[in-house]
Amino acid sequence: MLSTATVDDLELNPSDPLGGVIIAALIGPVNRPNLCITIEGEPLFSIIQAAGWPIWPLLLCSVVSLALVIERFSSLRRQRVVPATLLDEVLGVTQHHIPKPDVIEKLADNSILGSVLASGLRASAAEPDQPEEKLRLTMELAGRRAIRELERYLNTLGTIATAAPLLGLFGTVVGMIEIFGSQSPGASNPAQLAQGISTALYNTAFGLIVAVPSLMFYRYFRGLIDAYVLDMELAADRLLSHLMRMSAGRRK
Repeated sequence: MLSTATVDDLELNPSDPLGGVIIAALIGPVNRPNLCITIEGEPLFSIIQAAGWPIWPLLLCSVVSLALVIERFSSLRRQRVVPATLLDEVLGVTQHHIPKPDVIEKLADNSILGSVLASGLRASAAEPDQPEEKLRLTMELAGRRAIRELERYLNTLGTIATAAPLLGLFGTVVGMIEIFGSQSPGASNPAQLAQGISTALYNTAFGLIVAVPSLMFYRYFRGLIDAYVLDMELAADRLLSHLMRMSAGRRK
Protein backbone atom coordinates (compact mmCIF):
# COMPACT_ATOMS: atom_id res chain seq x y z
CA MET A 1 0.00 0.00 0.00
CA LEU A 2 1.31 3.48 -0.88
CA SER A 3 1.55 6.31 1.60
CA THR A 4 2.20 9.97 0.76
CA ALA A 5 3.57 12.96 2.57
CA THR A 6 4.50 16.52 1.71
CA VAL A 7 7.55 18.49 2.68
CA ASP A 8 5.36 20.74 4.88
CA ASP A 9 4.01 17.66 6.72
CA LEU A 10 7.55 16.64 7.67
CA GLU A 11 8.04 19.94 9.55
CA LEU A 12 11.62 20.34 8.33
CA ASN A 13 13.46 23.63 8.46
CA PRO A 14 15.27 24.28 5.17
CA SER A 15 17.76 26.52 6.95
CA ASP A 16 18.84 23.61 9.12
CA PRO A 17 21.64 21.58 7.35
CA LEU A 18 20.05 18.21 8.06
CA GLY A 19 16.63 19.46 7.05
CA GLY A 20 18.07 20.86 3.83
CA VAL A 21 19.70 17.53 2.97
CA ILE A 22 16.47 15.58 3.55
CA ILE A 23 14.41 18.08 1.54
CA ALA A 24 16.94 17.94 -1.30
CA ALA A 25 16.87 14.15 -1.28
CA LEU A 26 13.06 14.17 -1.39
CA ILE A 27 12.31 16.80 -3.98
CA GLY A 28 15.51 16.83 -6.03
CA PRO A 29 16.70 19.86 -7.97
CA VAL A 30 13.18 20.94 -8.96
CA ASN A 31 11.26 22.77 -6.22
CA ARG A 32 7.62 21.72 -6.47
CA PRO A 33 5.14 22.62 -3.69
CA ASN A 34 3.15 19.85 -1.99
CA LEU A 35 5.19 17.18 -3.72
CA CYS A 36 3.90 13.63 -3.01
CA ILE A 37 6.51 11.13 -1.84
CA THR A 38 5.74 7.52 -2.70
CA ILE A 39 7.09 5.02 -0.22
CA GLU A 40 7.77 1.87 -2.22
CA GLY A 41 10.66 0.01 -3.83
CA GLU A 42 12.73 2.12 -6.17
CA PRO A 43 13.09 0.99 -9.78
CA LEU A 44 16.45 -0.55 -10.54
CA PHE A 45 17.40 2.13 -13.05
CA SER A 46 16.81 4.90 -10.52
CA ILE A 47 19.08 3.06 -8.05
CA ILE A 48 21.78 2.83 -10.72
CA GLN A 49 21.43 6.54 -11.38
CA ALA A 50 21.67 7.32 -7.68
CA ALA A 51 24.79 5.13 -7.36
CA GLY A 52 26.60 7.10 -10.06
CA TRP A 53 29.12 5.97 -12.62
CA PRO A 54 31.26 3.83 -10.22
CA ILE A 55 28.52 1.17 -10.19
CA TRP A 56 28.97 0.29 -13.87
CA PRO A 57 32.08 -1.89 -13.31
CA LEU A 58 30.14 -3.70 -10.58
CA LEU A 59 27.23 -4.30 -12.94
CA LEU A 60 29.65 -5.77 -15.47
CA CYS A 61 31.13 -8.02 -12.79
CA SER A 62 27.66 -9.19 -11.77
CA VAL A 63 26.74 -10.13 -15.35
CA VAL A 64 30.02 -11.99 -15.90
CA SER A 65 29.72 -13.76 -12.54
CA LEU A 66 26.17 -14.92 -13.29
CA ALA A 67 27.20 -16.20 -16.73
CA LEU A 68 30.15 -18.12 -15.27
CA VAL A 69 28.04 -19.70 -12.53
CA ILE A 70 25.47 -20.91 -15.08
CA GLU A 71 28.21 -22.24 -17.37
CA ARG A 72 29.98 -24.08 -14.55
CA PHE A 73 26.75 -25.64 -13.31
CA SER A 74 26.17 -26.96 -16.82
CA SER A 75 29.73 -28.18 -17.40
CA LEU A 76 30.31 -29.73 -13.98
CA ARG A 77 27.35 -32.07 -14.02
CA ARG A 78 28.40 -35.55 -12.86
CA GLN A 79 27.21 -37.16 -16.07
CA ARG A 80 29.57 -34.93 -18.08
CA VAL A 81 32.55 -35.42 -15.75
CA VAL A 82 32.52 -38.83 -14.04
CA PRO A 83 29.56 -40.97 -15.13
CA ALA A 84 28.75 -43.53 -12.46
CA THR A 85 28.95 -46.68 -14.61
CA LEU A 86 31.63 -45.65 -17.12
CA LEU A 87 34.58 -47.36 -15.43
CA ASP A 88 32.74 -50.68 -15.08
CA GLU A 89 31.77 -50.52 -18.76
CA VAL A 90 35.38 -49.86 -19.79
CA LEU A 91 36.67 -52.73 -17.65
CA GLY A 92 34.05 -55.02 -19.18
CA VAL A 93 34.91 -54.05 -22.76
CA THR A 94 38.66 -54.46 -22.14
CA GLN A 95 38.32 -57.78 -20.33
CA HIS A 96 40.16 -59.72 -23.05
CA HIS A 97 41.51 -57.16 -25.53
CA ILE A 98 41.94 -53.45 -26.21
CA PRO A 99 38.99 -51.98 -28.13
CA LYS A 100 39.30 -50.62 -31.66
CA PRO A 101 40.41 -46.98 -32.16
CA ASP A 102 36.91 -45.77 -33.04
CA VAL A 103 35.57 -47.18 -29.75
CA ILE A 104 38.37 -45.45 -27.84
CA GLU A 105 37.52 -42.14 -29.54
CA LYS A 106 33.89 -42.49 -28.52
CA LEU A 107 35.05 -43.11 -24.97
CA ALA A 108 37.19 -39.94 -25.07
CA ASP A 109 34.19 -37.91 -26.23
CA ASN A 110 31.90 -39.39 -23.59
CA SER A 111 33.12 -37.35 -20.62
CA ILE A 112 36.19 -35.91 -18.95
CA LEU A 113 36.84 -39.19 -17.16
CA GLY A 114 36.42 -40.94 -20.49
CA SER A 115 39.24 -38.85 -21.99
CA VAL A 116 41.56 -39.89 -19.15
CA LEU A 117 40.71 -43.57 -19.52
CA ALA A 118 41.00 -43.36 -23.31
CA SER A 119 44.55 -42.02 -23.01
CA GLY A 120 45.56 -45.16 -21.14
CA LEU A 121 43.87 -47.41 -23.69
CA ARG A 122 45.58 -45.61 -26.59
CA ALA A 123 48.98 -45.93 -24.96
CA SER A 124 48.42 -49.61 -24.18
CA ALA A 125 47.23 -50.30 -27.72
CA ALA A 126 50.24 -48.51 -29.24
CA GLU A 127 52.75 -50.23 -26.97
CA PRO A 128 51.24 -53.30 -25.29
CA ASP A 129 54.34 -54.21 -23.26
CA GLN A 130 55.30 -50.75 -22.01
CA PRO A 131 56.37 -50.48 -18.36
CA GLU A 132 53.89 -49.40 -15.70
CA GLU A 133 55.71 -46.13 -15.00
CA LYS A 134 55.37 -44.97 -18.59
CA LEU A 135 51.68 -45.84 -18.77
CA ARG A 136 51.06 -44.13 -15.43
CA LEU A 137 52.82 -41.00 -16.66
CA THR A 138 50.64 -40.95 -19.79
CA MET A 139 47.47 -41.12 -17.74
CA GLU A 140 48.75 -38.50 -15.28
CA LEU A 141 49.32 -36.05 -18.13
CA ALA A 142 45.79 -36.70 -19.38
CA GLY A 143 44.54 -36.14 -15.83
CA ARG A 144 46.27 -32.77 -15.66
CA ARG A 145 44.55 -31.71 -18.87
CA ALA A 146 41.25 -32.87 -17.40
CA ILE A 147 41.79 -30.86 -14.22
CA ARG A 148 42.60 -27.82 -16.34
CA GLU A 149 39.28 -28.28 -18.11
CA LEU A 150 37.41 -28.63 -14.83
CA GLU A 151 38.95 -25.46 -13.42
CA ARG A 152 38.14 -23.36 -16.47
CA TYR A 153 36.79 -19.89 -15.55
CA LEU A 154 37.20 -20.52 -11.81
CA ASN A 155 40.05 -18.01 -11.57
CA THR A 156 37.80 -15.41 -13.17
CA LEU A 157 35.02 -16.14 -10.69
CA GLY A 158 37.46 -15.93 -7.79
CA THR A 159 38.85 -12.65 -9.11
CA ILE A 160 35.35 -11.16 -9.23
CA ALA A 161 34.70 -12.30 -5.65
CA THR A 162 37.89 -10.52 -4.57
CA ALA A 163 37.59 -7.41 -6.72
CA ALA A 164 33.89 -6.61 -6.20
CA PRO A 165 34.30 -5.32 -2.60
CA LEU A 166 37.26 -3.21 -3.75
CA LEU A 167 35.18 -1.72 -6.54
CA GLY A 168 32.43 -1.03 -4.01
CA LEU A 169 35.01 0.67 -1.79
CA PHE A 170 36.14 2.73 -4.76
CA GLY A 171 32.55 3.90 -5.27
CA THR A 172 32.40 4.75 -1.57
CA VAL A 173 35.52 6.89 -1.90
CA VAL A 174 34.05 8.65 -4.93
CA GLY A 175 30.89 9.36 -2.93
CA MET A 176 32.94 10.75 -0.04
CA ILE A 177 34.80 13.01 -2.44
CA GLU A 178 31.46 14.33 -3.69
CA ILE A 179 30.33 14.87 -0.09
CA PHE A 180 33.39 16.91 0.79
CA GLY A 181 33.19 18.73 -2.53
CA SER A 182 29.68 19.89 -1.66
CA GLN A 183 30.97 21.71 1.42
CA SER A 184 32.41 25.20 1.22
CA PRO A 185 33.25 27.80 3.87
CA GLY A 186 30.30 30.01 2.98
CA ALA A 187 27.55 27.52 2.12
CA SER A 188 26.77 23.89 1.37
CA ASN A 189 25.03 22.11 -1.47
CA PRO A 190 22.43 19.75 0.05
CA ALA A 191 21.62 18.10 -3.29
CA GLN A 192 25.26 17.27 -3.98
CA LEU A 193 25.66 16.08 -0.40
CA ALA A 194 22.70 13.72 -0.79
CA GLN A 195 24.08 12.47 -4.12
CA GLY A 196 27.44 11.75 -2.52
CA ILE A 197 25.82 9.78 0.29
CA SER A 198 23.79 7.75 -2.24
CA THR A 199 26.88 7.01 -4.32
CA ALA A 200 28.86 5.85 -1.28
CA LEU A 201 26.17 3.61 0.21
CA TYR A 202 24.82 2.07 -2.99
CA ASN A 203 28.29 1.11 -4.24
CA THR A 204 29.26 -0.41 -0.91
CA ALA A 205 26.10 -2.50 -0.79
CA PHE A 206 26.26 -3.57 -4.43
CA GLY A 207 29.92 -4.57 -4.10
CA LEU A 208 28.99 -6.95 -1.29
CA ILE A 209 25.93 -8.22 -3.20
CA VAL A 210 28.21 -9.23 -6.09
CA ALA A 211 31.12 -10.51 -4.00
CA VAL A 212 29.35 -12.77 -1.49
CA PRO A 213 27.49 -15.06 -3.97
CA SER A 214 30.55 -15.17 -6.25
CA LEU A 215 32.73 -16.32 -3.37
CA MET A 216 30.17 -18.90 -2.25
CA PHE A 217 29.88 -20.41 -5.74
CA TYR A 218 33.67 -20.32 -6.17
CA ARG A 219 34.17 -22.35 -3.00
CA TYR A 220 31.34 -24.73 -3.98
CA PHE A 221 32.81 -25.40 -7.42
CA ARG A 222 36.29 -25.83 -5.94
CA GLY A 223 35.04 -28.51 -3.54
CA LEU A 224 33.08 -30.21 -6.33
CA ILE A 225 36.16 -30.33 -8.56
CA ASP A 226 38.28 -31.78 -5.76
CA ALA A 227 35.73 -34.59 -5.36
CA TYR A 228 35.72 -35.24 -9.11
CA VAL A 229 39.52 -35.32 -9.24
CA LEU A 230 39.62 -37.93 -6.49
CA ASP A 231 37.08 -40.07 -8.36
CA MET A 232 39.12 -39.80 -11.57
CA GLU A 233 42.33 -40.77 -9.77
CA LEU A 234 40.72 -43.87 -8.33
CA ALA A 235 39.23 -44.85 -11.69
CA ALA A 236 42.53 -44.31 -13.51
CA ASP A 237 44.37 -46.41 -10.94
CA ARG A 238 41.90 -49.27 -11.37
CA LEU A 239 42.23 -49.16 -15.15
CA LEU A 240 46.04 -49.02 -14.88
CA SER A 241 46.08 -52.15 -12.71
CA HIS A 242 43.73 -53.87 -15.16
CA LEU A 243 45.92 -53.01 -18.17
CA MET A 244 49.07 -54.21 -16.41
CA ARG A 245 47.39 -57.55 -15.62
CA MET A 246 46.44 -57.84 -19.29
CA SER A 247 50.03 -57.09 -20.31
CA ALA A 248 51.39 -59.67 -17.87
CA GLY A 249 48.95 -62.25 -19.20
CA ARG A 250 50.09 -61.68 -22.78
CA ARG A 251 53.73 -62.20 -21.80
CA LYS A 252 53.04 -65.62 -20.27
